[in-house]
Amino acid sequence: MLRGIPTAPLALGLAGLIPFVWGGLTLLLPSLQGWGINNLGPRFVGPYVQLFYGSVILSFMSGVLWGYATRASGRLQSAACYALSVIPALWAFFMTGGGPVSAGMNLIWGFLGLLLLDMMFSLWRLTPSWWVKLRLLLTSVVVLCLSVGVFL
Repeated sequence: MLRGIPTAPLALGLAGLIPFVWGGLTLLLPSLQGWGINNLGPRFVGPYVQLFYGSVILSFMSGVLWGYATRASGRLQSAACYALSVIPALWAFFMTGGGPVSAGMNLIWGFLGLLLLDMMFSLWRLTPSWWVKLRLLLTSVVVLCLSVGVFL
């Protein structure tokens, strides 16, 4: 599954999962949550770190898609790609209020929607050939980690 993904994007992508994994672990392990609160502060444990970081990452991914939109050809495809690229940031802005469970569920839907956009941009040959492999891996882990706060 990881074959063909360049080392730098893979390593940085995996490192970017740390706040999601950490947040999930601190929800599952009360002693780890206590350690995190005492040493890092309450903002950096449980759903708080996941929700804030998840909003940041959806916004960041809008920028990535915007960059890929610059490769689109033709006025119609370019306009569509630019319009689609802002959806993850707008989703994060409008859909992450209302408490940790609803915000977490909305982030799950946001990341799944982002994956669909990644696939569309890939089908239009605007991304590197390895892009969807990387995004499938990262999205799977993000959704799993966010699910801890939503469903457990």
